[in-house]
Amino acid sequence: MTETFTGHKGLELEVPLLFEEGSYEKSGVDMPAAEGVTSRLGDLGADEAVELPAFSEPQAMRHFVRLSQKNYAIDMGIFPLGSCTMKHNPRLNEKMARLPGFADLHPLQPTSTTQGALELIHELQDWLCEMTGMPAVAMSPKAGAHGELCGMMAIRAAIVAKGEEKTRTRVLVPESAHGTNPATAAQCGFSVDKLPGTADGRVDIDALKAKLGDDVAAIMVTNPNTCGLFERDIREMADAVHAAGGYFYCDGANFNAIVGKARPGDLGVDAMHINLHKTFSTPHGGGGPGSGPTVLSDALAPFAPIPAVVKDADGFHIVESASEGFEQNFGRMVAFHGQMGMFVRALSYMLSHGADGLRQVAEDAVLNANYVRVRLAEEMTQGYAGPCMHEALFSDVWLKETGVGTLDFAKAMIDEGFHPMTMYFPLVVSGAMLIEPTETESKASLDEFCDSLLGLAKAAKAGDKERFEQAPRFAPRKRLDETSAARKPVLRWTPPLSTEAMAAE
Repeated sequence: MTETFTGHKGLELEVPLLFEEGSYEKSGVDMPAAEGVTSRLGDLGADEAVELPAFSEPQAMRHFVRLSQKNYAIDMGIFPLGSCTMKHNPRLNEKMARLPGFADLHPLQPTSTTQGALELIHELQDWLCEMTGMPAVAMSPKAGAHGELCGMMAIRAAIVAKGEEKTRTRVLVPESAHGTNPATAAQCGFSVDKLPGTADGRVDIDALKAKLGDDVAAIMVTNPNTCGLFERDIREMADAVHAAGGYFYCDGANFNAIVGKARPGDLGVDAMHINLHKTFSTPHGGGGPGSGPTVLSDALAPFAPIPAVVKDADGFHIVESASEGFEQNFGRMVAFHGQMGMFVRALSYMLSHGADGLRQVAEDAVLNANYVRVRLAEEMTQGYAGPCMHEALFSDVWLKETGVGTLDFAKAMIDEGFHPMTMYFPLVVSGAMLIEPTETESKASLDEFCDSLLGLAKAAKAGDKERFEQAPRFAPRKRLDETSAARKPVLRWTPPLSTEAMAAE
């Protein structure tokens, strides 16, 4: 292939590192030197310049626009990550989140000036409680794992209130659980006892009952689970754990598969976090902002954290102390209440869909996943037989004799213009490929995706190993030596030596 003098290839523009592109001798902003200012850092101040590169405004804008063109996004095509639910974020939600009074709030404003925002949070609370069949919800958790921590801290507070903290020390966690589940249990001071699964990908109810005892504090179950399957015995699990004196924590990561169809409160759940970015379309990824409200049962509602939004005859206000029905709260998880932008987006999504529309969200998500499952089963091996819920799970059994691995297959998907599915998770399935199309993809979009994967599968079985070993060939950056990158990461940019310095060496 002919190389260009610039490194650019048509509209695929090369982007050097900021440190390579910027200038250290000038500043992109002209500011007068501060006069009469004495540093309060004393001898802790910087001894020399930070040496950050400077840019003009056009340079900075072009740099980041060019970077964005090298990345994949849900606005470009299907994002089939299983378990992470990357779906279209309606622009209506974004417009609402930018309204004055929502976008420019300050957490220390007097509540008399934030009544509209507090009313919105309160209404969102009502929707979440109604959809889950739970009497209370904590809105302050900032993400799914944070909401998970909130639920387990409420469980711990309830155990302490009973004086059982010395005896109830064990939490049961299925082997297919998200990694945050056992980590959260351990963070709260519990020991973790793994639950085995059955041949059909669900919790072994008999093994669960055999592990119950007076030392069990709780069980943590994802439903639908990480294999994309509904736990058919969930009510029996809950009843058994409650009979043993424990609590039922449900990981609500996959609530989008059952919203409007089944209420966790009716299934015996005591606590469940809800990823607003997964079920209710608020933006996901990029390090935040997130939101993970946690719904609580009657048994755990008294221990909900503060702050909390309540309504009385004088309007809406924020409970900031152990009063007004929050005397048993387990404390404060964050300094302020929550992510206002996420609350606005989530409620906008709910109001624009209505109860019937949210029910259809779950129905279409499950329909799309099963459509993908059936189509790909022509060439690929299902992780577990039978229908799935919101995501379709495949193993690498069909690749075993081809010399092509799950990673190779995923890299080849990039050449086809698709972001790869979730790979090697859940760990209970060999070479797992977990695909979640969500409800926002059309049949035409799913057919294009499935046709491409089926074509790749046939190529792998036909012995075209080179196509996979070299992939991705058409991406701005080719395949990395991932082992070396993981073991010998280069985390610091070092300026190249000058001609004089190289000569001296």
